[in-house]
Amino acid sequence: MSEDTTQESKLILNRLRRAQGQLGAVISMVEQGKDCRAVVTQLSAVCGALDKAGFSIIATAMKECVSDDGSATNEGDLSVEDLEKLFLSLS
Repeated sequence: MSEDTTQESKLILNRLRRAQGQLGAVISMVEQGKDCRAVVTQLSAVCGALDKAGFSIIATAMKECVSDDGSATNEGDLSVEDLEKLFLSLS
């Protein structure tokens, strides 16, 4: 694993931990019967954080796993088509 990959992994993990904390806040808000607008706003932030983490994971995979011709570089690597399907699954 390269130094760049390690740094990217740290950033992704930080984003996921932040989303985890936001989700905990949403759960608490629902348990406390908070205003639905505030709950939905916080839930939207969680969704955005998870989407960004997902896109970062896929972008990292793209940099590591795909050759210039769009084919997988090693057995088990993702092809461009596989990555496109992953991107679409987040939309």
